[in-house]
Amino acid sequence: MDSQGEYQNVVIVGAGICGLATALGLHRKRIRCLVLEKAASMRTEGSGIDIFANGWRALDQLRVGTELRTKSIAVTEIHEQWLEENRMRVFPCSNVEVRCVRRKDLIEILANNLPANTLRFNCQITAISTDPATSFPVLHTSDGMVIKAKIVIGCDGLNSIVAKSLGLVMPKSFPTWVLRGFTPYPDGHSFGTFFYRIRNKHLFLGRVPVDDRLVHWFIAPMNPFKDLNDLKDPKLIRDFAVELLQKFPSEVIEMVKASDLSSISLRYISYRPPWQLMLNDLWRGTMVLAGDAMHVMGPFLGQGGCASIEDGVVLARCISQKLPADSECTVISDKELHERIEAALSDYVKERKLRVIGLSTNSYLIGSITGTSSWVKKLLCIIILVLFFKDSPLCHSDYDCGKL
Repeated sequence: MDSQGEYQNVVIVGAGICGLATALGLHRKRIRCLVLEKAASMRTEGSGIDIFANGWRALDQLRVGTELRTKSIAVTEIHEQWLEENRMRVFPCSNVEVRCVRRKDLIEILANNLPANTLRFNCQITAISTDPATSFPVLHTSDGMVIKAKIVIGCDGLNSIVAKSLGLVMPKSFPTWVLRGFTPYPDGHSFGTFFYRIRNKHLFLGRVPVDDRLVHWFIAPMNPFKDLNDLKDPKLIRDFAVELLQKFPSEVIEMVKASDLSSISLRYISYRPPWQLMLNDLWRGTMVLAGDAMHVMGPFLGQGGCASIEDGVVLARCISQKLPADSECTVISDKELHERIEAALSDYVKERKLRVIGLSTNSYLIGSITGTSSWVKKLLCIIILVLFFKDSPLCHSDYDCGKL
């Protein structure tokens, strides 16, 4: 670094799932990058991440699928139960790979496959400007550093400064929340390999095994709920969940009672409306968005993590097709390099836009049903879902993001 700042070819802002997947994809294509993370260390907190077949295809392209599979067991069936109607639907998963993994395992495996010095912690971006001489982006950090990059990839999640720089407004929130946790069973659980989803008029609960001794569970209301922003203590959150589940089967209540308090979280559900994805620029110049920074969505489809991994594979492929080697950045003019990068980012957004609009729309409709007390709005959303998204809950997993 000189007095004018530090120079990097590719900078990824955010070391979450998408940021690490993108960095690993670029590494597999022999393109160096720097990942900037504002936290002091790797952010491994969080509970379970559902990964469907489309996500496993992307992970296999990154060459970490085999390692991650050792951390989980495959789901063989999805069971959906309606308590009031005493009705059950079963979706076999024999031809579709579905697993729940700990977010910690996914993050660590992605990070451990990156070269040394790829990750830089305690580095918060406070502003992004444009170099008037080259038109490439310039990153300004909270400690006064200046980083001049050829490509900036915004994987910085819900409060993305890269999205803000591109002119996108902040994502919105549904008036509903999701409560998540893990329950350990040191002697093994008896839930088999089934993803169990049970609901009544007021609540929806999901339970999925991570392995033979660990279960991930989540609870969400079926209608708008009172403000829970002041509920922070994990024990109080667990007690609140147990109280809500009084009309659910006893094994479900006991599972929540036995949960690991350190794993419990309660968060309101954020989303980027699908019309923002349709109408706004998701890239400009040599800056682009990926993961939650682009398409944060509710957890209703279980596709948020999968879509972020897909983004990483597609973006690394598009960049490598236009910039096949690091060395080329030093032997071509800034103008030509700018044009190549713009072409790569344009290809990436064109490929991903329809996919993420579909996921976001489906998720938005489900969230709108649970997030409104208006039966007119509920009915309208249900009709649209039936008309356009009537396939099985596994239909989104048919997608293949392609080769790296």
